[in-house]
Amino acid sequence: MTYRNFLSLSDAGPDGLAAILAEAIDRKAARAGLPKGAVDPDAPLAGHTLAMVFEKNSTRTRVSFEMAIRQLGGNSVILDAATTQLGRGETVADTARVLSGYCDAIMVRTDDHTKLLEMADYASVPVINGLTDDSHPCQIVADLQTILESGKALPGLKVAWLGDGNNVLASIVEAAGLMQFDVVAACPQSFSLPDAAMALGKGRASCVNDPAEAVAGADIIVTDTWISMGQLHAEAKLAALTPYQVDAALMAKAKPDAKFLHCLPAHRGEEVTPEVIDGPQSLIWPEAENRLHGQKAVLRWCFGQIGSSIG
Repeated sequence: MTYRNFLSLSDAGPDGLAAILAEAIDRKAARAGLPKGAVDPDAPLAGHTLAMVFEKNSTRTRVSFEMAIRQLGGNSVILDAATTQLGRGETVADTARVLSGYCDAIMVRTDDHTKLLEMADYASVPVINGLTDDSHPCQIVADLQTILESGKALPGLKVAWLGDGNNVLASIVEAAGLMQFDVVAACPQSFSLPDAAMALGKGRASCVNDPAEAVAGADIIVTDTWISMGQLHAEAKLAALTPYQVDAALMAKAKPDAKFLHCLPAHRGEEVTPEVIDGPQSLIWPEAENRLHGQKAVLRWCFGQIGSSIG
């Protein structure tokens, strides 16, 4: 089988990412009025099975990928460390080889990014990054789709990030370098994005300490939960990040038509106030839905059905 891995946005590149976004928007529109469980009329992945490996809890990634492969005509198998041999010490390499014999693609949601890379090295089917501690490319596909659907073009856009320099920010910065928009991240120095991740922005990303400076003239405001799964020392981190909360006063410093994004789950009253996340500028619900449509486009790209043909 000839295939592509989707381990990062750079795997697709600017042209591939543009093709993924166009496919997600078009396929979403084509499903208008259909029940959620109905298969797309062309069923482009009929007969295909997606293995989903979860070493971290999930709502959006799990349901969106399961529905994505179903709507494309295929089916899924869900695995977690507690109920598979991964939890008893079987290597990622051996698991990759085994799953490649059973399934047509593998989605991995894990902590250590090297586990994802090892899965891709030993699998003989497409491997998709459902989230690692380093990056979250599938989330950013949904974010970019949501931005485009709001009527904003990506080139020249200003995105402001508030809070923790985490995996989501890393993928936003990577997207900025690919799609020619700017990111200004306001983070405490102790929780800023590593230099290597910032470099993926190809000069389009910067980090500041002042939240007001970051949001000034911004088209899009983005934040995320401050305490990610498995993180310790929560009290010190919360104290450092409190000045970076997105509230109405901060939103008012952005462009009047600025939109708010959050990948969820949210902690209202911590990283964002209820009046912002539940207010008229928030796009969090279409953003969450677009995980489904973006995942469908990623799956089709991995199999060479969209974008340039696989050589």
